[in-house]
Amino acid sequence: MKVSILILVFFANYSFAYSIFSPLVNLLNEERLIVTSEDSSPIKVTETDKLKFRRNGVRFIDITNHQNWFWSTKEEKVKVPIYNYPTNISYSKQVEDLVEDINKDNLKSNLAEFSSFYSRYYKSDNGLKSSTWLFERLQSIIADNNNYGLNVTVEKFIHDWAQFSIIVKIEGHKTPEDIIVVGSHQDSANLLLPNILKAPGADDDGSGVVTNLEALRIILSQGIKFDNSLEFHFFSAEEGGLLGSLDIFRSYKSQNKKVVSMLQQDMTGFIQKTLDAGEEEHVGVISDNVSPELTEFVKLIIDSYLNIPWRETLCGYACSDHSSALQNSYPSSFIIESEFKYTNPFIHSTGDTLDRLSFDHIGEFVKLVLGFTYELGFHEFREIL
Repeated sequence: MKVSILILVFFANYSFAYSIFSPLVNLLNEERLIVTSEDSSPIKVTETDKLKFRRNGVRFIDITNHQNWFWSTKEEKVKVPIYNYPTNISYSKQVEDLVEDINKDNLKSNLAEFSSFYSRYYKSDNGLKSSTWLFERLQSIIADNNNYGLNVTVEKFIHDWAQFSIIVKIEGHKTPEDIIVVGSHQDSANLLLPNILKAPGADDDGSGVVTNLEALRIILSQGIKFDNSLEFHFFSAEEGGLLGSLDIFRSYKSQNKKVVSMLQQDMTGFIQKTLDAGEEEHVGVISDNVSPELTEFVKLIIDSYLNIPWRETLCGYACSDHSSALQNSYPSSFIIESEFKYTNPFIHSTGDTLDRLSFDHIGEFVKLVLGFTYELGFHEFREIL
């Protein structure tokens, strides 16, 4: 009798364990195709291999779903147009008025909720729940602040994994075909066991998400009718190899959409390593794998509207979602919380929590988005090369 009970208990526990871990094993053994540099050929890897690459600091683009596109870009080098970005600011009074409306309590409350999900891993149920929360939060921001009749929409961009991306569009009144994109990624990942271990992702990239939420709220609350179209993108699956942004920018390219500038916000809140090193608080401006002309404009915005300076820093290939824009011939730039050597060491772990972040620093990035969007929102774009 005792033996029978033990056998039953064993099989019951085995069945339970199998039901829990079998999907994880299948997930980690899934075969993918990635590219790790501009000049490298694609390599076949598993999801487990992808995690190892990320843990070792190797970044990549997962091209599994876009192989025809990849080979076509290899045969013909990607040409990114150069536009006549402003060399002087034109709207200092208007932007300074907007800056006065930045509410750090909004930043804190939004980030507290967004980082409260156990994980925002893009293939998990919590990844779907967090994107649903973000979608509903955006709907609420639009409903509460669009009192001037702006043509604003918020849409889900569905992928072939659980978590969807989100696109907010504010249609331009004069040249709606000229699109300015401000991006951030909504997923988080614990690189040890992403489907099991906690990943609050407060800085990576919850900080970028709430930066853009606050900038969007202020723009809508003031009823700014830009000449050009403005879009806020909240990408899924950045941690999986820029999957969400690649889907979106491939779709935009196939529709011949004209993105004249793309600014990526990925990690905007951690300054402790900077301060511990005796360095001044600053914005990291990525100088490699970006559009140089647009990046010079970003520096102008920082010099004009922020209380802290910028420093150039390198990030490498496929560092964040701006790479997907650039690979599809869209001018893009990328800013981060500091020089890369001072960035948050707790990302991709249970330690990426909001208590480690500076909301004054995040507020500086809100200023950057407001200056960037206002100066470009009324700019008359002309391609110069």
